[in-house]
Amino acid sequence: MAVVIRLKTMGTKKKIKHRLVVTDSKFPRNGRFLEEVGYWDPSKEPAIVKIKSERIEHWIKNGAKPSDTVKSILKKAGVKTS
Repeated sequence: MAVVIRLKTMGTKKKIKHRLVVTDSKFPRNGRFLEEVGYWDPSKEPAIVKIKSERIEHWIKNGAKPSDTVKSILKKAGVKTS
């Protein structure tokens, strides 16, 4: 099972919000997930980011790979991804 950390799309048209979720890479983008580890709302100014950094570090330590977008969000929030 290849575990990834990626964005799950929520909200409505032009009011999009995202959840950072840990999921199997074979599951659909907005489908099942193992754990929700954060929240990102780019529609606000400045963008709202809430992250459970200890859970993200736990999953990365156990082999989860963050997507490119999630990696840049985590870098801005100051969470180690390597």
